[in-house]
Amino acid sequence: MTLLQELESAQTRNAQTYIGQLLETVKKRNPNEPEFHQAVEEVLHSLIPVLARHPHYIEQAVIDRLVEPDRLISFRVPWIDDRGQVQVNRGFRVQFSNAIGPYKGGLRFHPSVNASIIKFLGFEQIFKNSLTGQPIGGGKGGSDFDPKGKSDREIMRFCQSFMTELSQHIGADIDVPAGDIGVGAREIGYLFGQYKKMVGAYEAGVLTGKGIGYGGSLGRKEATGYGAVYFVEHMLRDAGLGFAGSTVVVSGSGNVSIYAMEKAMQLGAKVVACSDSNGYIYHKEGICLDTIKKLKEVDNKRCQDYVLEHPDALYIEGCSGIWTLPCDIALPCATQNEIDRAAAERLVQNGVKAVGEGANMPSTLEAVEVFLAHNVLFAPAKAANAGGVSVSALEMSQNSARLSWTLEEVDAKLQQIMLHIYRASTDAAEQYGAPGNLVVGANIAGFVKVAEAMLAQGV
Repeated sequence: MTLLQELESAQTRNAQTYIGQLLETVKKRNPNEPEFHQAVEEVLHSLIPVLARHPHYIEQAVIDRLVEPDRLISFRVPWIDDRGQVQVNRGFRVQFSNAIGPYKGGLRFHPSVNASIIKFLGFEQIFKNSLTGQPIGGGKGGSDFDPKGKSDREIMRFCQSFMTELSQHIGADIDVPAGDIGVGAREIGYLFGQYKKMVGAYEAGVLTGKGIGYGGSLGRKEATGYGAVYFVEHMLRDAGLGFAGSTVVVSGSGNVSIYAMEKAMQLGAKVVACSDSNGYIYHKEGICLDTIKKLKEVDNKRCQDYVLEHPDALYIEGCSGIWTLPCDIALPCATQNEIDRAAAERLVQNGVKAVGEGANMPSTLEAVEVFLAHNVLFAPAKAANAGGVSVSALEMSQNSARLSWTLEEVDAKLQQIMLHIYRASTDAAEQYGAPGNLVVGANIAGFVKVAEAMLAQGV
């Protein structure tokens, strides 16, 4: 071994030791937060080659600072239901990093929301937002409030109470929330209306995902699903493959899933399955997207009603079984950790060629290991599902300039952003000795930009 090789080996061991110790610190400091631990572990292991080559990141405690949010805000949200009863939920906002721009990240209203979920999402958002090339930092928020089964008036009252507290912590140049699971155009409208009352000003850039008539951007609803497919198409093309003629399985049936299905179909794929939290549809001849859109966007019904209009389709209770279906391309677009090791192994056995994550962290660490070990093309969430926040940032730009772009202009910009993310990820993977590994590439590309900004701005 040459002197240079010995030095590189020693630097790698030092980086590995540092990462191991930091992970232990994170787990001790944040007990009972498995989702946050998982997100941190996935990123930190990818950064070992960067730290070995650039030890000043260790010396300046850049990652020590990144794994600790600037602030985690937890607050009570009291509201009155339609029976006149007082209900109480818990609200959160985590502001992780504003090194490259104001905090930016969605609000999630779902019973599963807790500090661990919000912190994992906020931590991921740092690197995802960095990858877009736009000046936005990382944050996230939400509540354990469940909009399902609530009337519009109940949702309005909850949103007004939630924003009464949140308004103290956000602003167009401070922190810009958006939608996520359980928070769509209706909720954003109620939140924005209350924000105006609280601050006494029309500050359009404080929230994204707004209605088109009051500062929203065309293409925002489609952006995450379209963006995921654009990213996967670049990955497939480099491998001599494509969506055309491929069989695709998509989990979920919300905005991300619907528009991932739509774009995949436009590119010539046959989508045979989608799901909701109760179960999944398998339609061998291909999902009828018009029916899904009507059920989910108009009638607010469940996937099981699909078979009433398409009796040749099957509805199966329980959503996890969707990953037992043979497919060429899998697009998990529902929620975190929906694909575990067993599901990944079944997908591999059934001949899956590519997996593109439309949801946030839908594959466990063990599942990702299975995909990479079997040379399955894998598009990680922080790269593949960055389309939504990208168009949110475009909405911020339109609000700042007091203008609006056409759907074609927004879509063209989205395509360019997803190509930029893909190239940045592949280039970083190649540069740091992991060619083709987009998990490593996306983490490194996202990290380096934020790290350099942190160093430039001091401790």
